[in-house]
Amino acid sequence: MCSFENRDASWKGASLLVCLVLGASLLRGASTPLPLPQGFDPEAFMTAQNVEGRKFHGLTGSAQLAQQLVANGTPADLQLAEKVLDAVLSCQERNPRDPHYGNFRWTKEEPGVEDLNAVQFTLRSLTAIMIEHKDRLSPAMQARLLESIRLGTDEIRRIDVHPAYTNIILMDIADTCLGGELLNDPKIAGRGYRRLVEWMSFTDRSGATYEYNSSNYTTVAIQVLSQLAKLVRDPETRERARVMLARVGLSAALHMSPATGRWAGPHGRAYHQTVVGGGGRRPRAQDPRNSEGGLEIDTFRRFIQDGDLPAWLADATEWGDQPIQVVETTDASNGLGTSTYHGKSFSLGVANRELNNQANRYIAWQSNLFTLHYRRGEDSAPGSVFTRYIMDDEWLGDFQSTPARPKGNEIPEKGLFHGVQDCERAICMYTTAELNGLVTHFSAKAIVAWPRWDDKDEIWINEKRLERLPAVVEPGSTVVVVSGDAMMAIRPLSLTDMGRNAPIRIAEMEDRTLVLEMYNYLGPRKTFWELAFPGTFYKGAPRGGFYAEVAERSAYPNGAAFARVVASGKLTDEAEPPFTYDGQKPRMWKAEYARDGRTVGVETDLMNWPKPVRRWTDKGDLGQPMLESPVARESRTGKVQVGEATLTCGQQAAWLFASPKKRLVVAAYHGPDAAPLTLKLPGGSVELEALGTGMVIWDNGNVTVEGLNLKGTPRVTGGRLVSK
Repeated sequence: MCSFENRDASWKGASLLVCLVLGASLLRGASTPLPLPQGFDPEAFMTAQNVEGRKFHGLTGSAQLAQQLVANGTPADLQLAEKVLDAVLSCQERNPRDPHYGNFRWTKEEPGVEDLNAVQFTLRSLTAIMIEHKDRLSPAMQARLLESIRLGTDEIRRIDVHPAYTNIILMDIADTCLGGELLNDPKIAGRGYRRLVEWMSFTDRSGATYEYNSSNYTTVAIQVLSQLAKLVRDPETRERARVMLARVGLSAALHMSPATGRWAGPHGRAYHQTVVGGGGRRPRAQDPRNSEGGLEIDTFRRFIQDGDLPAWLADATEWGDQPIQVVETTDASNGLGTSTYHGKSFSLGVANRELNNQANRYIAWQSNLFTLHYRRGEDSAPGSVFTRYIMDDEWLGDFQSTPARPKGNEIPEKGLFHGVQDCERAICMYTTAELNGLVTHFSAKAIVAWPRWDDKDEIWINEKRLERLPAVVEPGSTVVVVSGDAMMAIRPLSLTDMGRNAPIRIAEMEDRTLVLEMYNYLGPRKTFWELAFPGTFYKGAPRGGFYAEVAERSAYPNGAAFARVVASGKLTDEAEPPFTYDGQKPRMWKAEYARDGRTVGVETDLMNWPKPVRRWTDKGDLGQPMLESPVARESRTGKVQVGEATLTCGQQAAWLFASPKKRLVVAAYHGPDAAPLTLKLPGGSVELEALGTGMVIWDNGNVTVEGLNLKGTPRVTGGRLVSK
């Protein structure tokens, strides 16, 4: 199995080629040596790439290459693998006085350990080599790897990453469980077993993983949990890994758009190219780990084919012809959650707020809070829309996270965000903490962007088609962009002008991205004393944002008709009068849109922006469901119902998926405390005297039960119990 846990798009090309050639060699029975990836440096025995005129040798790609060479296993492969492993091990910190003794440099060229995740990624390959193929290595290399793994697992213990960092906590768990078992060290392995229980408990407070719906890093989570479930010896850990793999896979499946083939947003973390996808003609199915050029639904299906995900999840991407909305909570205590609406030709996703658990330039600026993917015809790649809050006109190619990573991976998200969604309608509030009394700026703006703007696409301001760019948008206007099979209407909210000129305008960037710009500031470079917080002049965060609505292109004769309908709705945009903050009194800002008996709204405190906000529709205040959709739900109430299927169990995290097309139902109970469980559906039922953590699968009358602390013999009515 190929592994694509590289954390940055900058190393994907070499790793993709490695996986492709490895798969081919396995089909040939590994009778020939593994072809080396483009960029392999035969002098350094490491994968490498040139960035801004400098060559960098990557640790994770090199460790993966070593793993693949050993798996291919010809004499030439094994001889080269030992040289690659020697190069990898030379990049491990071996000074006991270093605070990160046992970690690795992310690249050979770095002077020391900065990226603390290097040990997590590198050990994944090293432990897999030793568990699966250690006898193919020389005794000396085996001893060196065991020593390296011991030092690495001890560094992982000292780092003790918080469970909110989803993909890294999972690698902590897998590296520690597998490394401890490999070393025959119950203390190390036991820590890994306990950390899995800890992460499950943390996640079960909310529903979905904290690092929400990340097309890059949910993929890592799937791979890590799959590896853990396959390789760990401890039966309880194996079962918990299988249950959580299914839950993570279910969340991913519900975000796979049948209309576009894309992984629908919003994304807690995603690189720019992952969001906008490949250009040109609609790409055919490619390697499942190539998120840049292929369609993620093909990725997902191939994960199932490869055995990384359970087979029944294929049905979770095919819920029928009706539009659905999927809502998940990712951090109940801080009001984080996501919603995604799948229409006939598009998918719209909105986050409650940005991922805000880490002030880290790799992570904090990767949020994609409002994302649209839509069809552009059978011969074209799906279109996309994204938002950003941008300082000083920063654009793709201006930002470089480290010298070893190329420019162009992302446009940093510098905004603070509150969003609410009701199917095809959404309100997005934006502000920024970057305007303050510390750093000077010359511009600050929220944008909505349409990459790969096409001459066939249309722009309407109110009921007039726009023929030339750039153009100014007057306050109160409705902007409609018609592209492919979708229309999007935008009504900007009121903007706080922090200078003399805060325009709203439409322009085209040099890379053919259309942008709607909504400025809070445009003028001379300066600081903003009145926005310093804490500060003695502070009167609240600057306001910005928009109301958005998406429609099928076929629903309206043209953009003018859609603009007219959207403008007919009532947009309430009210902020309480400003006053100097005293640390106690709130200053509320309310935005609400109503039309045709439907309402969607959000309200926040401008004095305390991070505080969880109120959201509502015409049906009342929106809660925080663990998982809510027409085909799958999760709760801790002791009862979960989807369609005609009902799960009754203990009052701990439990979820239910019911396929709308087949007589397929999957019920899971996370426990860990054992409790009676009953699954009922038309014409059948399954009753368990007690179950701790596990799943029940009803597939056309064939019933599979697996789990911990299973008491008694399952009683099946209307079906038959089959062995696992």
